Amino acid sequence: MKYYKQCIVVRSDLKLSKGKLAAQVAHASLSAFLNANILVRRKWLKCGQKKVILKVSSLDELIDIEKKVSKSKLPYSLIKDAGLTHIPPGTITTLGIGPEREDRIDGITGHLKML
Repeated sequence: MKYYKQCIVVRSDLKLSKGKLAAQVAHASLSAFLNANILVRRKWLKCGQKKVILKVSSLDELIDIEKKVSKSKLPYSLIKDAGLTHIPPGTITTLGIGPEREDRIDGITGHLKML
């Protein structure tokens, strides 16, 4: 049986408030979900919508993960903040990956630590 999940990668260097972090994670989750294949979305929804929140320490590290995800043709969404609260407009905050098969995502994010 194949298992599906979604990963949200967060920049820990931004020191976002809990509320701001929750909003950015939600944006990344929904946006990446909408970019996924409809059949994969259905499988993920049926198997419990597993999500894992991971962290990176810098923008460079997040962009490196994005490049690997793009090259692997995984569904993803890079989130840039609108700048309406406490970070400048256009600040890249999170990267949503999947849903997709766990093994495909883990090949790229398996070394990252949970938030």
